[in-house]
Amino acid sequence: MGTFLLLDRLWIFPLLLLLSANVTAQDRKVDPTWLRRSVPEVKEVQTDLSSPTCHYKPIFGTGDPDSRILRSVSRFAEVSIDAGGSCQTVVRDREEELDFVLEGAGTLAYVDETHPLRARDFAYLAPGVKHGLANNSSKPLRVLIMDFKIPAKKVINPAPPHARVINMDDLKEETVSGHPDSVLYKLLVGPRGATRDAIDDAYVVTSLFWMDFAPGGTNFPHHHETAEEIYLVIDGEGEMVAGGGMDGVEGRHPAKPGDAYYFRSNCTVGFYNQNKPGAKAHILAVRSLIPLNQEED
Repeated sequence: MGTFLLLDRLWIFPLLLLLSANVTAQDRKVDPTWLRRSVPEVKEVQTDLSSPTCHYKPIFGTGDPDSRILRSVSRFAEVSIDAGGSCQTVVRDREEELDFVLEGAGTLAYVDETHPLRARDFAYLAPGVKHGLANNSSKPLRVLIMDFKIPAKKVINPAPPHARVINMDDLKEETVSGHPDSVLYKLLVGPRGATRDAIDDAYVVTSLFWMDFAPGGTNFPHHHETAEEIYLVIDGEGEMVAGGGMDGVEGRHPAKPGDAYYFRSNCTVGFYNQNKPGAKAHILAVRSLIPLNQEED
């Protein structure tokens, strides 16, 4: 009789372990394939850029609770600098930075130079260079800061002695081969050795670009196997495609100014503008290569 009771108890323990494992598996959270943020709702946090007059809002990356899922993007953030204020100067040895002025005017410090900035200016900042932002006007300055990690095995060339600063209004809109004519592009920053973009100095960034959607226009849902991408809706409203289904189009989400979307590699991405007379929409987007396994630290 005792032997049978012992056997009964012996098979109970593996069953309990199996049930416990199943509960753990069911409770396990899976990292999302895309993220959405409403920039006006993002709270200020303290980072190495922060000062009493420089306010940092982490849209994606550094300072954001979901930063772990980003691969090449280090930060995609908005800084707001009070009149007469400035951010802390920084040096990032293995990160390249793109700045885009959303509003206001100020200056960019780069090595020992200062460059004037105005709305819709964009700049490429090479890795290993001391740089900082200041507001020398009487109105707030808002700048989008985008940093990207350069894999340890990639060789970094000596930094150029001068910052590259260009105003987006000086660029012409154009169509891009393989994309619908209902979207016009301004190609701002691209990879080193290329000749397509206004600035072709990047190591990790494959494209920083501006999209101008006609009423009812779309860039067609698509995905990128080796890159992650971020869209920021500047103005207009429509439907953002994020995720995807059997046809790659499922998963449409209402999008309005100030909405930012992060897309992991292979995640379906796209935008459909409203099909109403005069309904324009503009999106600023950036795409960067994710490191291959052998390139990661």
